[in-house]
Amino acid sequence: MSKDLALVTGGNGHLANNLIRLLLSKNQNVRTTVRDLNNTAPFKGLDVEVVQADLLDKAALRKACIDVTHIYAVAANFSMWAKDPKTEIYDNNLKGTQNLFDSAKACGIKNIVYVSSVAALDFNTLPANVDNGYNTDRRNWYYNSKNDSDKLALALGKTYNIRTVLILPSAMIGSHAHKLSYSNNLVYQILKGEIPVDTNVTLNWVDVKDVAFGAYQAMLKGKDQERYILSNPTHTTLQDSVNIAAKLYPGLQLKTPKKVPKCLLYTVAGLMECSSKLTGKEPLLQRHYLDMFYGLKQDYDISKSKKELNFNPKPSKQALEEALTYLKMDWKVQ
Repeated sequence: MSKDLALVTGGNGHLANNLIRLLLSKNQNVRTTVRDLNNTAPFKGLDVEVVQADLLDKAALRKACIDVTHIYAVAANFSMWAKDPKTEIYDNNLKGTQNLFDSAKACGIKNIVYVSSVAALDFNTLPANVDNGYNTDRRNWYYNSKNDSDKLALALGKTYNIRTVLILPSAMIGSHAHKLSYSNNLVYQILKGEIPVDTNVTLNWVDVKDVAFGAYQAMLKGKDQERYILSNPTHTTLQDSVNIAAKLYPGLQLKTPKKVPKCLLYTVAGLMECSSKLTGKEPLLQRHYLDMFYGLKQDYDISKSKKELNFNPKPSKQALEEALTYLKMDWKVQ
């Protein structure tokens, strides 16, 4: 086994846990961080060192970086809503990025693969391409955090002389999962028949294992200060997603969600936002979310990733079918 030691942050998360499994299969030494050491289920049977560290805890994070040769920076706050989104989402993601690079510099680490998101892409020209720059829509604090932490990672990498390669995944689905991610939860809702209407928001499904492979390849082959999209080329509509599930499992008798005019959705979203102020719970629909994504076709140019990282993801339909099967047959509500 190599003497190199990889640090994967947020090891109980969907992508990070799959990445750990991939690295172990490559006979690599792996350390991972979690916020709660009592949460050991995701690592059952895995020869991985698990340490406690939060991205906001500088001392713990620096300790986790000791003897590490390279970092996969996966952990982040993935939330589309919070009571105080500026603090809970935006500030935390940027502080976490700063703390990670500071710790890497202090420990002499020279290679970081940083997990950004397609949220940090400009959608004014489709298919979205890394060469088109950053998302200019500033209405969502999560999207803002991905835009700005992406830029911060590149700037810190350059300042600290750390080779920094960014990967930008789309909607990751599939096994292994120990809690439902945002994207896997949407697939689960499709299975349960909980998609009553089509909000005209499209998805770009990609298998999480393909993204894990892309991250691994980014560490091996990715160029310093470059960004790589890890997605499928074309989107899938919500109606098509439900129809794929209905064809795969006809016994569920899933109904194709009906399209609803944006004006009606907008009214409903407004009411849900008012209700959330009283309940403190995330609204199922938000007006700015409709403004940003209604009718947007989430298509991406992945030619750079295919050429430089040998990234060849399974088609969206196959990824969705396999995720549906996994969640129906193997997933247990935690």
